[in-house]
Amino acid sequence: MAALSFSLTSISKTPKLSPSKTPTTKSTILNLLPYKLLNLNKFSTISKPNSFSLTVTKPSKNPKPKSHFQPIRSLFTGIVEEMGKVQKLGDTEDGGVDLKIAAKTVLEGVNLGDSIAVNGTCLTVTDFTNQDFTVGLSPETLRKTSLIELKTGSLVNLERAVQPISRMGGHFVQGHVDGTGVIVEKVPEGDSLWIKVKTEKGLLKYIVPKGFIAVDGTSLTVVDVFEEEGCFNFMLVSYTQQKIVVPLKEVGQKVNLEVDILGKYVERLLSSRC
Repeated sequence: MAALSFSLTSISKTPKLSPSKTPTTKSTILNLLPYKLLNLNKFSTISKPNSFSLTVTKPSKNPKPKSHFQPIRSLFTGIVEEMGKVQKLGDTEDGGVDLKIAAKTVLEGVNLGDSIAVNGTCLTVTDFTNQDFTVGLSPETLRKTSLIELKTGSLVNLERAVQPISRMGGHFVQGHVDGTGVIVEKVPEGDSLWIKVKTEKGLLKYIVPKGFIAVDGTSLTVVDVFEEEGCFNFMLVSYTQQKIVVPLKEVGQKVNLEVDILGKYVERLLSSRC
């Protein structure tokens, strides 16, 4: 506060600088403003002020380095809104891979840059019409998920990111696929369907009976875990079978898996205390 306690007439006493040293963006009026009113984010650097003035430099053209902390951009519930149909999966002119999907429900209110979960994979809308939308697939996405197996005509689960007013019907799904599993068994019981999935031990340790898991983006409850087989199973009721793609897949096909993030947090907390 001492730096600001001077009379307005003192500004006229600011020492004159030679033309070669006069800053192009110098502004003494900044000293008259309360600190909270200054939007310092607009400036890349702020030099040390003298007794009467504050000198700032022009914003740097080089972007600031990204923070190591990356907040969650989108969140899903695992409640599939509709099944879309793949229209195209192929390379782009710039060397990338595009996935074009015909849809209806998820196109309501869609904008460029929006996030849509495709078989549980959070993807960004790069183009859309009133009948379809396009997302880009990175090499890591193709390596980590089962999307590489899609072809023209394939059905996929679709869900838009939740809004503050959305109901949490399933569980917290980030759309960050942890890995894939392989369907090893499908057994009907009445109008329900048992499905057993085999996956790697690194993921199986986070899967617990009666716990949540996202399978191709669908929030499901694990029934049993078979440690020796490296498998877990779940049951789909008749209604769910009609709304998602999992029961349409055959034994031997892959599914995307995202384990409950709470298990990872607990593991991290316990390991950090050792």
